[in-house]
Amino acid sequence: MTIAVGDTIPDVKLVKAIGDDRDAVQSSEYFKGKKVALFSVPGAFTPTCSAKHLPGFVEKAAELKAKGIDEIACTAVNDAFVLGAWNKADGSSDIVMLSDGNAELVKALGLTLDGSGNNMGTRGQRFSAVIDDGKIVQLNVEGPGEFKVSTAEHMLEQL
Repeated sequence: MTIAVGDTIPDVKLVKAIGDDRDAVQSSEYFKGKKVALFSVPGAFTPTCSAKHLPGFVEKAAELKAKGIDEIACTAVNDAFVLGAWNKADGSSDIVMLSDGNAELVKALGLTLDGSGNNMGTRGQRFSAVIDDGKIVQLNVEGPGEFKVSTAEHMLEQL
């Protein structure tokens, strides 16, 4: 079953990339008491993710925060070191990288993507969400091969 607006974010272990280091966090604790713009990409350093998805949130970070977003977080089924390197190469300090290395979050959300045809295994679908104190208040899931509703620009229009 796919997560829906009004649901609580599932409680799973994620790993926060902090520079060249990492820190394990529980999703229930990470999303508690703040309003987070979360976006999910199929993989760090992949074409659309690197050329459009991450740069859009980097570019619109100040506007999102001006509309009440406390933090902007990116998640992917990659390890924290890869996400940290990607943030260092293409991101910014405005983006928190949350590794879902074992796909626990996307499985619990019902938003997995079978990337085995491209030798990528289980990945997360491309989506964005606004999570307010652990509750999903906005959810935008892309159709296969699309990049429209999970963008920073689309999220800004909804806020």
